[in-house]
Amino acid sequence: MTTIQVITRDNKAGYSEILDEYFQLRHQVFVEERGWQTLRRPDGREMDSYDNDHATYLVALDKGRVIGGLRLYPTLLPHMISETFPHLLRNRSVLRGPSILECTRYFIVKERRTGRTDCRLLAAFQQFCLEEDVTEVTAIVEMWWLPRWHQAGFRARPLGLPTTIEGQPCIAAAIQISEASLEHVSRLAGLHGSFLSRMSGVASYDERVPHVAA
Repeated sequence: MTTIQVITRDNKAGYSEILDEYFQLRHQVFVEERGWQTLRRPDGREMDSYDNDHATYLVALDKGRVIGGLRLYPTLLPHMISETFPHLLRNRSVLRGPSILECTRYFIVKERRTGRTDCRLLAAFQQFCLEEDVTEVTAIVEMWWLPRWHQAGFRARPLGLPTTIEGQPCIAAAIQISEASLEHVSRLAGLHGSFLSRMSGVASYDERVPHVAA
């Protein structure tokens, strides 16, 4: 059974090996498979400036092995959309707020892409955000994500027009967090009840989010 581990600055010391495997898999997926050569690193670990103490990771595990993951980041801080892709917003302001996060580096390992792992990670994403009172999550994604989200029961709105990035038409979008979306994708994933794993004593999102004026 796939479990989804929440990893933050408060507990990441206990997950150093898992995070190391996670970063190696990011390199494998985004550099080796998808050809994002600007992300290539000689140590074979895909990391950037947003892999810092403000990041939250949801990591999918099967018997201790990493099989997928994603990164969430506060929009009150400089983030990928505000710093690298503001041109994708087409005259819109960057969405910021204590209840808005940015999602990046979503992946599932190749051999698990045909099963329920994808839906379970998407369900964990909705559940985590609901538990942390997050209302929307922004992302830059390839266009094929939009029908995929729709199938999963997600409500997403475009924030601009498609633009080619790394040879693929991509778009900035905002995903609405809702109980209805969680219920729909949980049914697809065959899940019942809570399935997020958190270490005791981990600070809530409100305690970890930086208090910066929007």
